[in-house]
Amino acid sequence: MESSGAANEKLLENGTSSDKPTKGKGGLRTMPFIIVNECLEKVASYGIMPNMILYLSNDYGMAIVEGTKVINTWSAMCSVLSLFGAFLSDSYFGRFIVICIGSFSSLLGLTTLWLTAMIPELRPSCQSLMLGCNSASAAQLAVLFLSLGLISIGAGCVRPCSIAFGADQLTIKVRSNDERLLDSYFNWYYTSVGVSTVFSMSVIVYIQENLGWKIGFGIPAVLMLVSAISFILGSPFYAKVKPSHSLLTSFAQVVVVAVKNRKLTLPDCNFDQYYHDRDSELMVPTDSLRCLNKACIIRNPETISNPDGSVSDPWSQCTVEQVESLKSMLRILPMWSTGIFMITASQTSFSIIQANTMDRRLFGNFEMPAGSFSLISVITLTIIIPTYERVMVPLLAKYTGLPRGFSCKTRIGVGFLFVCVTKATSAIVETMRRNAAIKEGFEDQPNAVIQMSVLWLVPEFFFLGIAEAFSSVGQLEFFYSYIPKSMSSFAMAIFTLELAAANTVASVLVSIVDKVTSVGGNKSWLSTNINSGHLNYYYALLSFLSIINYLYFLAVCWAYGPAPGPNLEASAGKEEE
Repeated sequence: MESSGAANEKLLENGTSSDKPTKGKGGLRTMPFIIVNECLEKVASYGIMPNMILYLSNDYGMAIVEGTKVINTWSAMCSVLSLFGAFLSDSYFGRFIVICIGSFSSLLGLTTLWLTAMIPELRPSCQSLMLGCNSASAAQLAVLFLSLGLISIGAGCVRPCSIAFGADQLTIKVRSNDERLLDSYFNWYYTSVGVSTVFSMSVIVYIQENLGWKIGFGIPAVLMLVSAISFILGSPFYAKVKPSHSLLTSFAQVVVVAVKNRKLTLPDCNFDQYYHDRDSELMVPTDSLRCLNKACIIRNPETISNPDGSVSDPWSQCTVEQVESLKSMLRILPMWSTGIFMITASQTSFSIIQANTMDRRLFGNFEMPAGSFSLISVITLTIIIPTYERVMVPLLAKYTGLPRGFSCKTRIGVGFLFVCVTKATSAIVETMRRNAAIKEGFEDQPNAVIQMSVLWLVPEFFFLGIAEAFSSVGQLEFFYSYIPKSMSSFAMAIFTLELAAANTVASVLVSIVDKVTSVGGNKSWLSTNINSGHLNYYYALLSFLSIINYLYFLAVCWAYGPAPGPNLEASAGKEEE
């Protein structure tokens, strides 16, 4: 199976399974401990995120703008700390220790968050927005932010290490029948994580809305306790691969050595003057970003390497391969930057506030939780991706001659266009909702439920799912086509960093819109009372900015030119993976 081989090659290239597990350790018996740990962590952390805006606004008296900024910052921290967790596991502590740290950090954070719901003194006295709320004290905010910070640390340690730690337990030999075992592990892993995500966004969110925060936060804390204990119980059976080398460290070494050698003159394509690995096909660096080429110039041939051929001082001498890896990362940054605003425009905190003011009855007395509407995007995405692969790709390949259907750039562009449609739809629906609220006399009652079905929000979540299905997969395919094979795992890392950047941009944009539109005593577009504010104008602004971002994307595509041919076939295998 091609995807299985690609997955195994990736693991071997990054040192995951090249180090054989200790004799008698690892194997399938460790899989339940690892998968249960990751699934319960997903349920616990994802289960508290959808409704967090309601908790912050109703129980902490935060304005919608402030609550949104807190959530965006929290999400950004989770993404950034995922890179940091991967760095710690690869370079210093190993995956087992980092996952343990993350599990107990998440447990402590979720327990602290649960205590804020259990102990009235840990949150401001606030019955409702209509009756007024006391501002949260510095100590109360400190406890809240401490809980969110600990959860972010936990997510940053568990998520990047869990899947690789599971692969460490399987002794995989290249091109052997055992490759199917690793492929089966990946399938079960992602399936279980998907089920966990759906469970957290439906069952946990429903419990929070109908049984209260005490139980709604208590259950995730208990699940995280089970997760941490189950992972520790499997410790005697794990194969624990020692940490080796981090790609981030390699990038830092290239920059440091290039600065040290900045006064050197570049040689004229003489491969004897550049240091490269013994079996490398790269003899000299490329001409692009020539300032970095100085990092691989040989300064002292006699003391450059150890007897085994490795560099004796990596902070004074880099290889051609290291330099080209950093260049590859820098080359994808323009396309990477186009995805930041796409994710920024996909934020759903305001949509949850909208849903909370609409008629959420679906059948009988059952009301769909406001925080569960993100499931529509998740379900749409999970349907669109396989449908595209199994139905659209064969048809497109037949009529266009392209084996992968649309090119990766076209897929990204289609996703960006659907973001524009999503935000335009959001603006129209919010205009209808606001007009209905004013017509029914609820302009000054933001918590009143209007006679407008919440199903009007379904189209925007549906379009958002389509947008993510095309743009996210297209971006990953683009990254894989522009970076060396040895850096294939870095594609997901750079995508994670994009999520962090998008959440940061979202916080800044919300702050700017709130301050600019409230100048001169005017009512802010993003007022806590969304019936008197103009959330529809904000959505219209996002729609306009999405169009500008799409034009920027077209300019970036023109600057890149045709995609590099040799790596496109490899990227196809990566997408299957």
